[in-house]
Amino acid sequence: MPSRALVAAQDTLRVYSHDLLAAVKTFNILYLINPWPTLCLGLDLAYIAIQLVIIALFKPKPPKSGKLKKPYGRIAVVGAGLTGVSSAAHAIAHNFEVVIFEANKDVGGIWANVNKTSSLQLNSLLYRFHPALLWSRAFPYRDEILSEIRRIWKEYKLESRTHLNSPVTSIRRADNTQSPGAKWVVNDGADGVFDAVIVTVGTCGKPMMIGLPGMPKQHENKPQHNGNSTSNGDATSTDKPIDPRDEDTPSYAQVASQEPTPIERHQKETHVGDATSTDKPIDPRDEDTPSYAQVASQEPTPIEPHQKETHVADDDKSDDDKPSDEETYQGTVLHSSELDDADLEGKTVLVVGSGASGVEAVETALQRGAKRTVMFARDDKWILPRNIVLDTTISAQPFGREMPLSVVWETLLKYTQYHGVEDLVPYNKGLYESTPVLNDVFLQHVRDGRCEYVRGDTLRFTKSGVLVRVRPRGSKSGDKGPDDQPFQEKDFAGPVVVLATGFHKPELDFLPEDLFPEGYGRPNLYLQNFSTEDWSVLTTNSSYQNAIGTVGHFHIGIYTRILLLLLLDKNARPRPEDMKLWVDFLRWVKQGARGGALGFFTYMELMIWCLTFHVFRPDRLRWIFFTMQGWGLGVKG
Repeated sequence: MPSRALVAAQDTLRVYSHDLLAAVKTFNILYLINPWPTLCLGLDLAYIAIQLVIIALFKPKPPKSGKLKKPYGRIAVVGAGLTGVSSAAHAIAHNFEVVIFEANKDVGGIWANVNKTSSLQLNSLLYRFHPALLWSRAFPYRDEILSEIRRIWKEYKLESRTHLNSPVTSIRRADNTQSPGAKWVVNDGADGVFDAVIVTVGTCGKPMMIGLPGMPKQHENKPQHNGNSTSNGDATSTDKPIDPRDEDTPSYAQVASQEPTPIERHQKETHVGDATSTDKPIDPRDEDTPSYAQVASQEPTPIEPHQKETHVADDDKSDDDKPSDEETYQGTVLHSSELDDADLEGKTVLVVGSGASGVEAVETALQRGAKRTVMFARDDKWILPRNIVLDTTISAQPFGREMPLSVVWETLLKYTQYHGVEDLVPYNKGLYESTPVLNDVFLQHVRDGRCEYVRGDTLRFTKSGVLVRVRPRGSKSGDKGPDDQPFQEKDFAGPVVVLATGFHKPELDFLPEDLFPEGYGRPNLYLQNFSTEDWSVLTTNSSYQNAIGTVGHFHIGIYTRILLLLLLDKNARPRPEDMKLWVDFLRWVKQGARGGALGFFTYMELMIWCLTFHVFRPDRLRWIFFTMQGWGLGVKG
């Protein structure tokens, strides 16, 4: 570890020396007399020192050999992303044997399937998914993140315990066991019986390449790589109703007008009211077309044997309905995760989507020489600066919901972060209602005119770009303009369209359905991550929806150690009725919160959950330093 710290310090000094010599050669007097670069050098070196202290205090000891002596139990880990690798490393460091099942050919999860220019949105001091991490910078890029994941994977002797190219299709209870506290068998049972299961498939699966009318044929059925190597199966749906207020929800035009795909066994037909078919394709521009919420969020009805999908094939469309060659987009269509090799130099790039992937796509396109960008936003998102003090303070709100004093933060952001672009401040949406975006340069690109921000609904592709129904601030998808007339539609031209439409949420259909009874499915789980029917099934970072905090921090180790103490201490185990009571109590406390009691939380709220897990059960207090700090119960081997 000292050698790695030395390398990190040398890299920091090398960059500083390079910039200093360049200033000397160019006689850049202003740079030479500016104290800021030297101050930054000191901060970078102090940053490395702080990490060394964290490592010394909290890093669990890795096993010396490949075999553990008298392990306390066996745990199956589904997924080898950062959460899976961290969970397994924590478990083996406390003398629990582990087996990792990974669907893809390598470890890394979502970070193995994003652009190399992708970096952390928040300071890496808030992204310490394992205590052994040693970051070289505050906002590391993809390759460094992957390198740290793989280093920990190797250091904790997890290579021989990982099955790559091994998707999990079934997890069932072992014979003669029952919940709570059942034993588990994965797939065909070749790896034996496990005492617990940690599911770490995350919330980002395959890229969401939803078709729009006019999309080039080669893209309509474009094969999609697995956006998250921890994803298992065909993640084409979610287990929660679609909320049109969520940024990652497909737009109305995407839902209503996309090209049909065959109905898989887990998919159901969408009906509006009692009408199970239409005589013509749904056009989102028609006044009589049902609202987005009706189409996307209604209760589905089963498909009877005599029923057929309510889609109109191309051959059945009238000549007026068929897109002509002139209406088919002639440019390049990319998903936001496919920008590494894209030719963007000197081009106008159209970005569909305003979430984190959309903001990053704009930043990447401009870095790669794009002439200008245009972002189409169905909904405005809060954009926070990459300031560790501000971000930590905002996430320290303990209530996990919008409160009266939240307006203080919102007003401060409006007049500091959003100065000059106040029109982009979310209307009638509080800061503590959805996941914000962290970015320092996007709003400046809007101020400088390098990015045009267009609020509206993306309707279809045209020959030269996309057709968008432009809406004013404060409007929602489906709203009408003055005199009850639709808002203006405008054609935006550009040779490249980037679909920043996010990723599908991986399914957990390989687990027994009875682990998630009605009303207690994701995210309404015990401590938001344990099945309310069986404490031996943990779904770390797989139930997340919206939050202000981080998915890659020390809570991964805390949740893992809570599972370990439940395996070791029978008296500490919660009953199913107790776990449901916890969920119900939180629902009562947070009733009226937008998104539900567990649909949004802050990191401080999560820490309160973990602390009260011990405080409300005094028999668990003796474990508190183990679960919260990881002290004690070292590895034997």
